Amino acid sequence: MQNKGVIVFLTVIITGLCLYYLSFTFVSNGIQKNASEYATDASGNVDFAKRRAYLDSIWREPVYNFLGADFTYQEIKETELGLGLDLQGGMHVTLEVSPVEIVKGLAGNPKDEGFNKAVEDARQTAKTSTDKFVNLFYSAWQSNNPNRKLSSIFATAANRGRISLESSDSEILDIIDKEVENAIDRSFNILRTRIDRFGTSQPNIQRIQGSGRIQIELPGVDNQERVRNLLQGVAKLQFWEVAELNDLGGSLEAVNAAWVADNKSSNTPAAADTVSTENMSEEDSLRNALEKQLAEIDPLNPSTDVSPVFSLLYPNYGLAYQVRDTVVINRILKNPDYNSLLPRDIKLLWGVKPFTPEGTSDEVLELYAIKAPRGTDEAPLEGDVVTDARQVLDQTSRPAVSMQMNAEGARKWRSLTAANIGKRIAVVLDNYVYTAPVVNGEIPTGQSEISGSFSLQEAQDLANILKSGSLPAPTQIVEESIIGPTLGKEAQSQGVFSMISGLVIVVLFMLAYYSKGGLVAIAALVFNIFFILGILAQLGAALTLPGIAGIVLTIGMSIDANVLIFERIKEELRNGAGLIAAINSGYNKAFSAILDSNVTTFLTGAILYALGQGPVKGFAIVLMIGIASSFFSAVFITRVIVSWMSKKGDKSSISFSSPIAKNTLSSLNFDFLGKRKVAYLISSGIIILGLGIAAINGLKFGVDFTGGRSYIVAFDEPVVPSELKVGLDGEFDGSVEVKTYGANNVLKVTTSYLINEDDDASNKQVEEKVKSGIATVTGLTFTDDAENLSSGQFAITGSSKVGATVADDIKASSVEAMLAALIAIFLYILVRFRKWQFSLASIIALIHDTLFVIAAFAIASAFGATFEIDQVFIAAVLTVIGYSINDTVIVFDRIRENIENRGTGKLVKIFNDAINQTLGRTLITSFTTLIVVIVLLIFGGEVLRGFSFALFIGILVGTYSSVYIATPIVVDLMKREIESEKEKEAKKVS
Repeated sequence: MQNKGVIVFLTVIITGLCLYYLSFTFVSNGIQKNASEYATDASGNVDFAKRRAYLDSIWREPVYNFLGADFTYQEIKETELGLGLDLQGGMHVTLEVSPVEIVKGLAGNPKDEGFNKAVEDARQTAKTSTDKFVNLFYSAWQSNNPNRKLSSIFATAANRGRISLESSDSEILDIIDKEVENAIDRSFNILRTRIDRFGTSQPNIQRIQGSGRIQIELPGVDNQERVRNLLQGVAKLQFWEVAELNDLGGSLEAVNAAWVADNKSSNTPAAADTVSTENMSEEDSLRNALEKQLAEIDPLNPSTDVSPVFSLLYPNYGLAYQVRDTVVINRILKNPDYNSLLPRDIKLLWGVKPFTPEGTSDEVLELYAIKAPRGTDEAPLEGDVVTDARQVLDQTSRPAVSMQMNAEGARKWRSLTAANIGKRIAVVLDNYVYTAPVVNGEIPTGQSEISGSFSLQEAQDLANILKSGSLPAPTQIVEESIIGPTLGKEAQSQGVFSMISGLVIVVLFMLAYYSKGGLVAIAALVFNIFFILGILAQLGAALTLPGIAGIVLTIGMSIDANVLIFERIKEELRNGAGLIAAINSGYNKAFSAILDSNVTTFLTGAILYALGQGPVKGFAIVLMIGIASSFFSAVFITRVIVSWMSKKGDKSSISFSSPIAKNTLSSLNFDFLGKRKVAYLISSGIIILGLGIAAINGLKFGVDFTGGRSYIVAFDEPVVPSELKVGLDGEFDGSVEVKTYGANNVLKVTTSYLINEDDDASNKQVEEKVKSGIATVTGLTFTDDAENLSSGQFAITGSSKVGATVADDIKASSVEAMLAALIAIFLYILVRFRKWQFSLASIIALIHDTLFVIAAFAIASAFGATFEIDQVFIAAVLTVIGYSINDTVIVFDRIRENIENRGTGKLVKIFNDAINQTLGRTLITSFTTLIVVIVLLIFGGEVLRGFSFALFIGILVGTYSSVYIATPIVVDLMKREIESEKEKEAKKVS
């Protein structure tokens, strides 16, 4: 084998990197275990606030040393293989920036009756429409204010220079659109800064393109109310005077002295135990003592709370401290004994972003002393006076920010700058200092320029921050999912059990069928799973339950390449080739089929990732990584292993079939194409029947497609779903569904009651209605303690809410993903096989498979087995598309090879031979994958029940369609060529 050394080298490097990145996961798990033990009382109850405080206390502390390199807990969390919301519990939130307030703010909040009526009409229409609010507002404006221009409202003093009475409606609408987009950017930056403060939650935030929505995931969060308040709170922009060090008098020295008196005598000897203090300054010795003490003491015990002293560690940067010390600094500032020594008209605020002082490698945050008379929260100047801010270039062509204020703001700004020439004024948002420029002189107008060592992006961000005070754009939660930790643990165990069970079954089958060749395939499978986990860790991705499903599916699909290779080797051996020649020929001939089948499935995963949302994205990541790693391990790593095992040449003892499987599925000669019309009738009948049932009874769409609220309710004993539903129907006017959820004492209650209301009051009203309704029907009592349910109690362990407009977005993205996948596959097959008949037949077969799965769902519901159609179902259908095209391409590839070897004569026979020649591989691959999916269906839990059922049907029908639908359709589309062949044959005979 050529390039064997390169393959071995790459394998070693990838394995080493995977081990390195996965090591962070093991360390993180150990730390979290310690935190749980610390927060667990004698009765076994975990105090989650105490656990969170423990983890927060070591967030910036070095906790792991790898080959001399120290890593803080924050760095470990950023590098570990994280768990998604469905595995460890947490919160998923989609927020929408309110365009209503932006339009009102841009118009100056007028009391004009026609304007306010148009805004209210548009707001009501937006609840059920997917159109942009600006368009809805303009339609309502024209309806309520015929022949009236928008400039009559928007041509205000604040908009001078942008909007005048002569401005056209289209120009004003463009400006409003731009303001809405800028408001989304501002909200995104503010929210990103806020959720970064969650630290241990490993947050993820992203904009949903094409909408005013921002999606946030906070795994592990156990204080949902805190999250809601934080994310929906209005940003508060302020301008404060900065007190310089000489303004603080001896207050810092007093704090220093008090701290030294409390801590120096006990700390200095501790430092001397490990580090020599000889020739050290007192400050260095004291810092060393602190580091020693911080490493040893209980970090949460207030009686031993310590801090680095308030000395000038970085003299040119004011009060600046290493980031890792900020947690302890915050504790001392909250300590009344120390805090009382600071001036009463001073409050201390941290800078928002760390920096690295010149000449050092330290990551440092500045602590600003803000002048706040009598501790007031009212700044000398509030952000609502800012009318505009934009990124510009200063006189030296460096990025700067131009800021414009209204008349009142200009007057206060003039006074404030005049009193602070040569001093700093801090721009503060959410109590964090974003910048504190020095005032060079009195600014007589509201037009100012802020310059500094900004990058272009930093200047743009600052401009957005300054504008956050000009047009209020509050965010509202339009979708949220809350998963309790108990549900997360159950999901973990189900997913892991399914994966291990599926792996064991596949291993046993491969050993029984392929003998020593099976060992090679198993080695490739182990490498594949290991690579998937390691690469996920390297990418900083989170593993979700659909992601585990992707791994389980990859277990089945990764066998396919080795089955193709081994079946080719067996075929060559039956034809009389020697062992080495058969191995070489088997790998070479199987390569094109493996490449084509993997590329088409990878395309499906890529489209799913690009267009999918939420858990579907996690599944797509695992699918793509799994396909890439399985291709490398099954084709290249196995080639190295087989090469080593066959180093004795034809005398080597390696074998690729067991005695019972030696001639199984060989020399087949079924006339598949002769039965194609019967297959067409069977498929058409089942699809028509299923779609007919769906048209009459309807399909059961999940809450993320219809909009609604769902609650997972745990009871101390089994409850009959139908009885609870009958009782709750009266509470919710019939708009309620109840079904078991993984166990007979856990139910899922779904209702569309008040679906068009997104405010917190409505959320609480529906939840209280669920609680009171269940209590009335069952006679049980609600409890918040889901971990310790006692007799006569029930608890809500999880909930989800999706607004109707969000459901429309999910449907649209799902349709886009389907169409994009079909187009990509059509084009790829057209390029590879050079005949449009192959491409079109593939697409027809895929549409057939998709409709078949939907029909199966409808037929199953008619027999009482109802499965929801939701985002995860879409992932399953797209996976079926990828799997089905994988099967089809294998057959097409053999057809192409047969045509190249035997010409175009007797196409029907060539096609039939290709199906028969690949039937062994088709059945073996389908069998191994089907076994894995059956395990997933039985043991994967309720969360993946619909997903598993779709895959089960999809694999069966995908195997069937590649033989009886796709290939026969190619034959029917090539009738002219076939008829031409018959005419030639007739002429030869005559």
